[in-house]
Amino acid sequence: MKKNIKWRFSLIALALVASFIALLPNTPVYKLMNKAYRDLMPDKGIILGLDLQGGIYLVFEVEGDKAVALNAKRTASGINKLLSKKEMKAEATVSGTEIIIVPASVEARKVVEDAYPTLTAKESDGRLVYTLSEKEIKSIKENAVDQALETIRNRIDQFGVAEPVIQRQGEGEIVVQLPGVKDPKRAIDLIGKTAQLEFKLVDDESKLAAEIPASVKPADEEEFIAKMKEKIPEDSEILFERHTSKDTGEVTKRPYLLKKESLLTGDFLSEARVAIDSRFNTPYISVTFNPEGAKLFEELTGKFVKKRLAIILDGNVYSAPVIQEKISGGNAQISGSYTMEEAKDLAIVLRAGSLPAPVTLLQNITVGPSLGSDSIEAGKRAALVAFLLVAVFMAFYYRLAGAIADVALVLNIIFLLGAMAAMNATLTMPGIAGIVLAIGMAVDTNVLMFERMRDEIKLGKTPRAAVDSGYDKAFLTIVDSHVTTLITAAVLFQFGTGPIKGFAVTLSIGIAINLFTSLIGTKAVFDYLNSSKEVRNLSI
Repeated sequence: MKKNIKWRFSLIALALVASFIALLPNTPVYKLMNKAYRDLMPDKGIILGLDLQGGIYLVFEVEGDKAVALNAKRTASGINKLLSKKEMKAEATVSGTEIIIVPASVEARKVVEDAYPTLTAKESDGRLVYTLSEKEIKSIKENAVDQALETIRNRIDQFGVAEPVIQRQGEGEIVVQLPGVKDPKRAIDLIGKTAQLEFKLVDDESKLAAEIPASVKPADEEEFIAKMKEKIPEDSEILFERHTSKDTGEVTKRPYLLKKESLLTGDFLSEARVAIDSRFNTPYISVTFNPEGAKLFEELTGKFVKKRLAIILDGNVYSAPVIQEKISGGNAQISGSYTMEEAKDLAIVLRAGSLPAPVTLLQNITVGPSLGSDSIEAGKRAALVAFLLVAVFMAFYYRLAGAIADVALVLNIIFLLGAMAAMNATLTMPGIAGIVLAIGMAVDTNVLMFERMRDEIKLGKTPRAAVDSGYDKAFLTIVDSHVTTLITAAVLFQFGTGPIKGFAVTLSIGIAINLFTSLIGTKAVFDYLNSSKEVRNLSI
């Protein structure tokens, strides 16, 4: 019997030591420890959620209609390359979500439908008009949200935010929670940047090119576009490069007349990193293409030697260098007047990939650190008051047995926090509510056992027999109530959002630990008291 008691006390002591070790990163002691010891310890502990340490809560909407339009544009570009390869004179253009091929022919129709079986065709006035089916449009929109979710997650992972929450909401919305972020604008810019990288030829051969001025003031941009609109060739467009004077800070925009066709896109990138220009000591982005992209880049630079190739990101020209010779190896660089931080963010979005469609910021809530501190203090007070009220009641109503239950309650809280620290769990205000509820359930377990013990004592049983019988008879009821609550917590975790999941996590861990402290911890204490001497009366 004594051997069995020692084994249970050893198990409790081991759990206590493990909990204190796991909780060290959340204590001032951790910073005072020698680095060699810190390296052996966990380095995170419990992570505070958005509502406790501050941060930002964002809701984005993926523009599904634009995803469909972009898909149609890419499909038309692919059809044109296919028709050109087959040496057909037909050409594909896009109107909304329709792809129009002129002139219509049986041969062109067969070539297109063999390559794109999901397109639905109809002939009208010597044209082939292809439309996307409703099923295909729905699939494109759903895929756009899924891809945007993954892209945003990759960007935030590289941004270095601890324990972010990124999840889908409804049909086309994405919720992003970033605890601890001090610069909301930078985070929003990083997440919302479409990052569509394109390489296009500068249309210097057009007559209109001679009319393009060297610079335009930002305020005059729309007026300039409206003035040039009628003169721009159908296969060309005007985009701008932004310049900021280092001396005066004045912003100007340089217009470029470009061919609309993208010769290469960022889909072929394998790497993007920040490098420093040794001549001017300014940052630029060094990009590397994958094998397929490197081959395409070598072909286009060889084909257009002595022509200018514009590098465009999200509709803005970053540079338009002259191709001096064929470039092999699949390397290029994006230079511009931006800071090191801007260059790093640009490299992040290029590495993480482009968004399949633009995203619109619907909701932006910033939780300040001071508000988070207030929440922590309120949570501490709530948990402390709950603990003190329960502890006083138990000690008053159940005497020594109640005091034993109070010790078990303290262990319960330590083990719960230790388990959360070991799992690097995120603690939120709902999570604190889960801890308070776990305290209540721990007391409820002891009340069930103590009332059973009282019943057994009234029947005339000895203290040892009353304890054993009380635990045995209450066991099934305790397990049943804990399992049903655990199932509820599992459902909340599976289908709930961030705060609800925080509540479910703390409640689940609390339930499991409560079973351990109640059925093993307090039972070990009662067995020790009954075995050390002949106990005639049980203080309960």
